[in-house]
Amino acid sequence: MDFDRRQVACPQGQVSQGWHGAYPTSSPTAAPLIVARFTKSQCQPCPARARCTTSRESHRTVGFPPRELRDLQLCVRAEQQASEWKARYAVRSGVEGTVNGFGHGMRRCRYHGQGKAHVQHVLTAIAVNIERLSGLPPAEEAPTPRRSTVFQNYLDQREIPRLKSFRNLGS
Repeated sequence: MDFDRRQVACPQGQVSQGWHGAYPTSSPTAAPLIVARFTKSQCQPCPARARCTTSRESHRTVGFPPRELRDLQLCVRAEQQASEWKARYAVRSGVEGTVNGFGHGMRRCRYHGQGKAHVQHVLTAIAVNIERLSGLPPAEEAPTPRRSTVFQNYLDQREIPRLKSFRNLGS
């Protein structure tokens, strides 16, 4: 990309014939785009066409951010190669992986406002912990059974079956 000449060169050496923008994008939060266009006569005979564009009959267009944003992108990408950045990001990656692995639509916040979002984050963390705990293998020792109550002993002595619910007695 040559911002001063307002041209883009493709890997085969062709130079773009048009430079338009910066256009606002469809999203109000997205950065504006510059669009460079190659002509149909440049793209049709090209041997690398299949790797460059999926259009069978049209020309190739390339969209990219303005110079200031492009320079910032390159700077940030260079920072991301440093070991310090990777160590900091590993923590975030672990948290995101946990929340993403939990599923149930909890990756995106459903509420507006910091207070409501915080409540959702806390409840999501509780749910993740409960789900993790429920997947643990059972303890080595079986829990000791509870002692029978006097009423249960009375039923057992008279060989009366124990019902799961006494609501069934009247039916």
